[in-house]
Amino acid sequence: MLTGSSPGVSDGSAPGPRPGMARAVAVVALVALAALIPLLGPSAALHGTGEAAAPGTRGIGLLRAVLFAALCVPLGELFVDRLARSVPGAPAVRPRGWAPYAAGVGFVAALGLASVVSTGNLVPHSPADLDVGALYASRDGKLALLEVNAFAAAGLCALSRRPASQVWPLAAVVVAEALRAHPTTEYGPLLGSGLTLVHLTCASLWVGGLLYALRTLHGWGVREAGAALLGLYARVAAVLLAAITATGVWSSLRRMPSDTILDQLTGTAYGRALLAKVLLVAAVAGLALWARIRLSRAADPLTACSPARAEVVALGVVVALSGLLTALPVPIRW
Repeated sequence: MLTGSSPGVSDGSAPGPRPGMARAVAVVALVALAALIPLLGPSAALHGTGEAAAPGTRGIGLLRAVLFAALCVPLGELFVDRLARSVPGAPAVRPRGWAPYAAGVGFVAALGLASVVSTGNLVPHSPADLDVGALYASRDGKLALLEVNAFAAAGLCALSRRPASQVWPLAAVVVAEALRAHPTTEYGPLLGSGLTLVHLTCASLWVGGLLYALRTLHGWGVREAGAALLGLYARVAAVLLAAITATGVWSSLRRMPSDTILDQLTGTAYGRALLAKVLLVAAVAGLALWARIRLSRAADPLTACSPARAEVVALGVVVALSGLLTALPVPIRW
């Protein structure tokens, strides 16, 4: 018969795997899975559509997904840290920020994307292929340089005595991405950029905020404060989800008119990736609702952390799908 052992007392049996090690392995596995989406997704999305993939679609999709993730982490930390300050009786302790590391990763991803732009959106095979001067001669090149410099500035701000100042270079990255996604040759580029600006900002706060909220709760011993922080985040997250949904639907209708959207959702690579993203976001919304119900009705409100952790994993896949979407051919307005 199995019996439980007291904390701190060895029962002589072989030590089992440490929870910290198991979590680390799980994180590595999830990161690898998310990386496979932009790497393997283009061939599946393009199959049978008659569309041709642009050069370097896989690499660009991966770099863009990494850039989005690097944007989510520091914005989420700033957002939740501000929420935590308004929680009565909240401990002063905060988890160690990942913002400097995220800025470094974002800098490398932005540099990789800038190298592609410098060669005329072709994948460079050697340093000799790069034309740095060409970056200053085009709109996309200037935006790519802005993102590289903004991530470098964000990293320096994160290491400074005023880490909150990194919000300004991070905002510059969001603006650059919004402008890049809608070239001047597009119909109504300013409206499209505005929609992307709101969509990307809200998504970054939602994804990064939930991750940092769960990390904060892990270090707090006060259950009442933890439940209060989750409640604050849940209320803001509901508004963020509404804004993400509205801007996402509007942006999709601008690229795929309502009378052709059903055909393009299954007949184009962009539509297929978008459909997968919509279904996944719907699942994430279900997990968020489940967590909200537990938070308000369960005897222990912190049981809401279980669906919230699953929500973080699903949101990571959404970020990878978003990176894939940016690399696929934009559907034709029929």
